[in-house]
Amino acid sequence: MKAFQVSGRARLPRWAQALVITTPMLLVGCGLGQLMSAPWITNANNNNVVFLGDSIFALSGEIQTALHAKAGGTFRNYTTSGAEIEGGVITPSVRGQFDLAESDNPNSHIVVMDGGGNDILIPTIALADPYNCKTQWYEFGRLSQSCKDYIDDIYVEVADLLNDMSTSGVTDVVYLGYYRTKFGLLNASDLDQAVDYGDQILGTACANAVVDCDFVDPRSAITNADIKADGVHPTTSGSNKIANLIWAKLEPRL
Repeated sequence: MKAFQVSGRARLPRWAQALVITTPMLLVGCGLGQLMSAPWITNANNNNVVFLGDSIFALSGEIQTALHAKAGGTFRNYTTSGAEIEGGVITPSVRGQFDLAESDNPNSHIVVMDGGGNDILIPTIALADPYNCKTQWYEFGRLSQSCKDYIDDIYVEVADLLNDMSTSGVTDVVYLGYYRTKFGLLNASDLDQAVDYGDQILGTACANAVVDCDFVDPRSAITNADIKADGVHPTTSGSNKIANLIWAKLEPRL
């Protein structure tokens, strides 16, 4: 299958990416990602903080709800289910969310975000794993070089976005990494090595960014009981655990 370049990373053709419509969690098209997301908050009690990212935040909204309770007020929120870092079939992407947030209010200095998970998950579960990011039993836990190369390209997009945030006046970023998925309705199992390598790469991008970026690694905290039957999204217990991890990094910055 022929791919083309977007921001230095080979992406599958748009017609092929559109096949994700077969996956309910990843509804395709402009606006549909928002329909599967908690409501955006464009004007909050504390407009200095803005949330960006994908359905780990957006699907239930429980992470933000828990953080609002801890803070005693709301933060801005543009998270969108299905969003990739740049481009992709769901709009707005994480970069697009940041652009919208800046357009609405350019004075936010703290970003809480995730991103990069759907860049791996969408092709893996909807397009027959073209980058070979699933690790089958016979591969003995060794992640393919093609998947590593693909994730390395995601690093470039994340690093560019973080540095652009700094240029726009963002001073602090709390970047949530990903936990290991489990067998479930979305067929997102066998991705442990991809998640581990992805978190390593995202953590490195965060550490090397010009902006003050703190990486939150949820892998040791989230168990299978904290993940919904779809195998990907956090339950209420998982959302509360993630909120606690984020709050430890966010509270000192408020």
